[in-house]
Amino acid sequence: MLSSSLSWLFLAVVLFWAVGAYNRLVRLRSAAIQAFGALDVQLVRMLALLSECEAMRVVVPGESVQARTALQAASMQLGVSLAVARTQPLQTEAAAALSTARQVLEAAWQSAAQQWAVDAAEPTPSWLEHLEQHQAPSIQAQQLFNQAVQHYNEAIAQFPARLLAWAFGFKPGRTL
Repeated sequence: MLSSSLSWLFLAVVLFWAVGAYNRLVRLRSAAIQAFGALDVQLVRMLALLSECEAMRVVVPGESVQARTALQAASMQLGVSLAVARTQPLQTEAAAALSTARQVLEAAWQSAAQQWAVDAAEPTPSWLEHLEQHQAPSIQAQQLFNQAVQHYNEAIAQFPARLLAWAFGFKPGRTL
Protein backbone atom coordinates (compact mmCIF):
# COMPACT_ATOMS: atom_id res chain seq x y z
CA MET A 1 0.00 0.00 0.00
CA LEU A 2 2.82 2.40 0.91
CA SER A 3 4.77 1.63 -2.27
CA SER A 4 1.65 2.24 -4.36
CA SER A 5 1.15 5.64 -2.70
CA LEU A 6 4.79 6.54 -3.27
CA SER A 7 4.52 5.51 -6.90
CA TRP A 8 1.46 7.73 -7.40
CA LEU A 9 3.17 10.58 -5.59
CA PHE A 10 6.27 10.22 -7.76
CA LEU A 11 4.13 10.09 -10.91
CA ALA A 12 2.26 13.25 -9.82
CA VAL A 13 5.52 15.11 -9.16
CA VAL A 14 6.92 14.10 -12.56
CA LEU A 15 3.68 15.11 -14.29
CA PHE A 16 3.56 18.52 -12.59
CA TRP A 17 7.23 19.11 -13.38
CA ALA A 18 6.66 18.18 -17.03
CA VAL A 19 3.72 20.57 -17.35
CA GLY A 20 5.73 23.38 -15.73
CA ALA A 21 8.79 22.74 -17.89
CA TYR A 22 6.68 22.60 -21.05
CA ASN A 23 4.99 25.90 -20.16
CA ARG A 24 8.40 27.48 -19.58
CA LEU A 25 9.63 26.35 -22.99
CA VAL A 26 6.49 27.70 -24.66
CA ARG A 27 6.82 31.00 -22.79
CA LEU A 28 10.47 31.41 -23.81
CA ARG A 29 9.70 30.55 -27.43
CA SER A 30 6.86 33.09 -27.41
CA ALA A 31 9.16 35.74 -25.95
CA ALA A 32 11.65 35.16 -28.78
CA ILE A 33 8.88 35.39 -31.38
CA GLN A 34 7.60 38.63 -29.84
CA ALA A 35 11.13 40.04 -29.84
CA PHE A 36 11.32 39.19 -33.53
CA GLY A 37 8.13 41.20 -34.05
CA ALA A 38 9.89 44.32 -32.74
CA LEU A 39 12.86 43.63 -35.01
CA ASP A 40 10.49 43.09 -37.93
CA VAL A 41 8.97 46.54 -37.37
CA GLN A 42 12.43 48.14 -37.38
CA LEU A 43 13.49 46.33 -40.56
CA VAL A 44 10.27 47.32 -42.33
CA ARG A 45 10.91 50.94 -41.31
CA MET A 46 14.45 50.70 -42.65
CA LEU A 47 13.19 49.34 -45.98
CA ALA A 48 10.64 52.14 -46.18
CA LEU A 49 13.29 54.74 -45.42
CA LEU A 50 15.64 53.31 -48.03
CA SER A 51 12.88 53.27 -50.60
CA GLU A 52 11.85 56.82 -49.78
CA CYS A 53 15.40 58.14 -49.91
CA GLU A 54 16.18 56.32 -53.12
CA ALA A 55 12.98 57.62 -54.73
CA MET A 56 13.75 61.21 -53.70
CA ARG A 57 17.25 61.05 -55.06
CA VAL A 58 17.75 62.85 -58.32
CA VAL A 59 19.66 60.96 -60.99
CA VAL A 60 22.73 62.83 -62.10
CA PRO A 61 23.46 62.64 -65.85
CA GLY A 62 26.32 60.24 -66.52
CA GLU A 63 25.92 58.56 -63.12
CA SER A 64 26.54 54.85 -62.84
CA VAL A 65 23.33 52.89 -62.33
CA GLN A 66 25.21 49.98 -60.79
CA ALA A 67 24.93 51.31 -57.23
CA ARG A 68 21.19 51.95 -57.61
CA THR A 69 20.59 48.51 -59.10
CA ALA A 70 22.59 46.81 -56.32
CA LEU A 71 20.66 48.73 -53.69
CA GLN A 72 17.30 47.79 -55.21
CA ALA A 73 18.32 44.12 -55.44
CA ALA A 74 19.57 44.10 -51.84
CA SER A 75 16.34 45.74 -50.63
CA MET A 76 14.30 43.12 -52.46
CA GLN A 77 16.45 40.33 -50.98
CA LEU A 78 15.91 41.69 -47.46
CA GLY A 79 12.16 42.00 -48.06
CA VAL A 80 11.90 38.40 -49.23
CA SER A 81 14.10 37.10 -46.40
CA LEU A 82 12.05 39.07 -43.89
CA ALA A 83 8.80 37.62 -45.23
CA VAL A 84 10.18 34.09 -44.86
CA ALA A 85 11.56 34.77 -41.38
CA ARG A 86 8.19 36.20 -40.27
CA THR A 87 6.57 32.79 -40.66
CA GLN A 88 9.16 31.00 -38.49
CA PRO A 89 11.56 33.43 -36.83
CA LEU A 90 13.38 30.71 -34.89
CA GLN A 91 14.14 28.59 -37.94
CA THR A 92 17.91 28.60 -38.44
CA GLU A 93 17.84 28.80 -42.25
CA ALA A 94 15.42 31.74 -42.26
CA ALA A 95 17.44 33.61 -39.64
CA ALA A 96 20.68 32.98 -41.54
CA ALA A 97 19.14 34.24 -44.79
CA LEU A 98 17.80 37.34 -43.02
CA SER A 99 21.14 38.07 -41.41
CA THR A 100 22.96 37.72 -44.74
CA ALA A 101 20.39 39.87 -46.54
CA ARG A 102 20.75 42.58 -43.94
CA GLN A 103 24.53 42.60 -44.30
CA VAL A 104 24.26 42.74 -48.08
CA LEU A 105 21.82 45.65 -47.87
CA GLU A 106 24.05 47.61 -45.52
CA ALA A 107 27.04 47.06 -47.82
CA ALA A 108 25.02 48.06 -50.89
CA TRP A 109 23.72 51.14 -49.12
CA GLN A 110 27.20 52.26 -48.07
CA SER A 111 28.54 51.65 -51.57
CA ALA A 112 25.66 53.57 -53.13
CA ALA A 113 26.09 56.46 -50.69
CA GLN A 114 29.79 56.70 -51.52
CA GLN A 115 29.14 56.52 -55.26
CA TRP A 116 26.40 59.14 -55.10
CA ALA A 117 28.57 61.45 -53.02
CA VAL A 118 31.34 61.16 -55.65
CA ASP A 119 28.93 61.59 -58.59
CA ALA A 120 27.17 64.56 -57.04
CA ALA A 121 30.33 66.01 -55.50
CA GLU A 122 28.35 66.96 -52.38
CA PRO A 123 28.85 66.35 -48.66
CA THR A 124 27.12 63.49 -46.83
CA PRO A 125 23.43 63.68 -47.79
CA SER A 126 20.75 64.07 -45.13
CA TRP A 127 19.15 60.73 -46.04
CA LEU A 128 22.34 58.97 -45.03
CA GLU A 129 22.07 60.67 -41.64
CA HIS A 130 18.45 59.47 -41.36
CA LEU A 131 19.59 55.92 -42.01
CA GLU A 132 22.29 56.18 -39.35
CA GLN A 133 19.72 57.51 -36.85
CA HIS A 134 17.52 54.52 -37.63
CA GLN A 135 20.34 52.09 -36.89
CA ALA A 136 20.22 52.53 -33.08
CA PRO A 137 16.64 51.23 -32.54
CA SER A 138 17.25 48.50 -35.10
CA ILE A 139 20.40 47.33 -33.30
CA GLN A 140 18.58 47.43 -29.96
CA ALA A 141 15.70 45.32 -31.34
CA GLN A 142 18.22 42.85 -32.74
CA GLN A 143 19.99 42.58 -29.37
CA LEU A 144 16.68 41.91 -27.59
CA PHE A 145 15.82 39.21 -30.12
CA ASN A 146 19.27 37.63 -29.74
CA GLN A 147 18.93 37.60 -25.94
CA ALA A 148 15.49 35.99 -26.13
CA VAL A 149 16.79 33.33 -28.53
CA GLN A 150 19.76 32.62 -26.23
CA HIS A 151 17.45 32.15 -23.22
CA TYR A 152 15.23 29.84 -25.26
CA ASN A 153 18.22 27.83 -26.53
CA GLU A 154 19.64 27.51 -23.02
CA ALA A 155 16.29 26.24 -21.73
CA ILE A 156 15.92 23.53 -24.35
CA ALA A 157 19.52 22.42 -23.81
CA GLN A 158 19.13 21.74 -20.06
CA PHE A 159 18.90 18.05 -19.28
CA PRO A 160 15.42 17.27 -18.07
CA ALA A 161 13.81 19.91 -20.30
CA ARG A 162 15.83 18.57 -23.24
CA LEU A 163 13.69 15.44 -23.18
CA LEU A 164 10.50 17.49 -23.41
CA ALA A 165 12.01 19.69 -26.12
CA TRP A 166 12.86 16.59 -28.13
CA ALA A 167 9.44 15.02 -27.55
CA PHE A 168 7.53 18.15 -28.57
CA GLY A 169 9.82 19.22 -31.41
CA PHE A 170 11.35 22.37 -29.93
CA LYS A 171 14.32 23.25 -32.12
CA PRO A 172 17.08 25.72 -31.19
CA GLY A 173 16.87 29.14 -32.78
CA ARG A 174 19.60 31.18 -34.40
CA THR A 175 20.64 34.65 -33.37
CA LEU A 176 21.14 37.38 -35.92
